Amino acid sequence: MRLAINGSIHDVAAPLDMPLLWAIRDLIGLTGTKYGCGAALCGACTVHLDGQPVRSCALPLSAVGDKMITTIEGISALPLGKKVQAAWIAEDVPQCGYCQSGQIMSAVALLASTPQPSDADIDTAMSGNLCRCGTYTRIRKAIHRAAGG
Repeated sequence: MRLAINGSIHDVAAPLDMPLLWAIRDLIGLTGTKYGCGAALCGACTVHLDGQPVRSCALPLSAVGDKMITTIEGISALPLGKKVQAAWIAEDVPQCGYCQSGQIMSAVALLASTPQPSDADIDTAMSGNLCRCGTYTRIRKAIHRAAGG
């Protein structure tokens, strides 16, 4: 199977029911996308599939097809990704950092579809991303900063 990840093509030999997360991490070696729950509940494994956030721990390779995958390693190639990452640094968002790649991926997708989100927009878009350290207030501030607000 061929996977288009961060602008590069990767040939992988894997069963079609393998979750995308394991292909990204174990077969391709991009370890920024994290395993959290394995049930698509925590958001740590969030990547973009043709620009839409998806939970890679529950998405089988058979569902990927020829769609473009963007991981946290590739998000900085996008102007919006750079803005979000800069806002994350400016607001000192990460505490332990484990969930932050998924948080950033969801934030970029939100801002791509809603450039000036309200607090309610942010809460809705980010509700599937859990942070055990409770950095939600800083995450919201960083999203507003990246939006220019």
